[in-house]
Amino acid sequence: MGVIYVDSADDERLDAYVRLTDRQLRSRLEANSGVLVAESEKVVRVAIRAGLRPLSLLLEKRQVESMAALVGEVEAAGSGGVVRERAGHLTIEEVPEVPVYVLPHEEISRLVGYNVTRGVLCAMRRPAERAAADVLAGLPEARRVAVFEGVTDATNVGAAFRSAAALGVDAVLLTPTCCDPLVRRAVRVSMGTVFQVPWGRFGAWPARGGEADGLGLLGVRGFATAALALRDDSLSLGDARLRDIERLAMVFGTEGDGLAGSTIEACDLTVRIPMMHGVDSLNVAAASAVTFWELCR
Repeated sequence: MGVIYVDSADDERLDAYVRLTDRQLRSRLEANSGVLVAESEKVVRVAIRAGLRPLSLLLEKRQVESMAALVGEVEAAGSGGVVRERAGHLTIEEVPEVPVYVLPHEEISRLVGYNVTRGVLCAMRRPAERAAADVLAGLPEARRVAVFEGVTDATNVGAAFRSAAALGVDAVLLTPTCCDPLVRRAVRVSMGTVFQVPWGRFGAWPARGGEADGLGLLGVRGFATAALALRDDSLSLGDARLRDIERLAMVFGTEGDGLAGSTIEACDLTVRIPMMHGVDSLNVAAASAVTFWELCR
């Protein structure tokens, strides 16, 4: 199929990039019909090298030559697909080659902003979401995992994944109400690290009493659980005893209210980040980065 020059972003072949929301692109029931959109050359490359299959590529017209190597990498990944949404159902029409759509600069800018995407977007098959139990089973040597409870802001989720990748977290585990880390904004902010760090989702939370899910699952896998929270009995993040814990799950709460009281009570210990100048807390993305730096070394 090769390079296809398109005059307007209104072309229906660009629905995945222009008109379909993250919710419409995602399919919980059938992983093969789910789609995500990766933005920027670097993120697209990371995704492909992590094994994701591209369906189509969208470039700005003046980038056709400069992105020749990326086009070749995308085309080498296999056959492509045209994403269509009809009557509420998402379908992927298989095509023998990955379509490379090319738009004029003005149309790319109208879409999402040239400075944000650098003119490169790629629709890809969404990988199936994994259960937390399956992720932990595949990482028998894991020593540090991060758990996020109810974090709904995609920017915070993406930033947390980037810090987790950079600072040595073995896996990221999400509670049922957490934001999807494969929505476009989270993927972009993470710089593609959502495709590199193993992650999964709990089916129930906190579920301390059972062994199949939630805090109970972490306990069975040998993890001590540390709630990041402001409590009188909490340990300072710099406490040497924390670094001596062989397997530790660091549990972070929502942007506004923090962790639920029931979660804090169910964790093995509570940890606080020492603050100055009357500041009582950090944004969850910043708090997780500080914690990872201290406890994953």
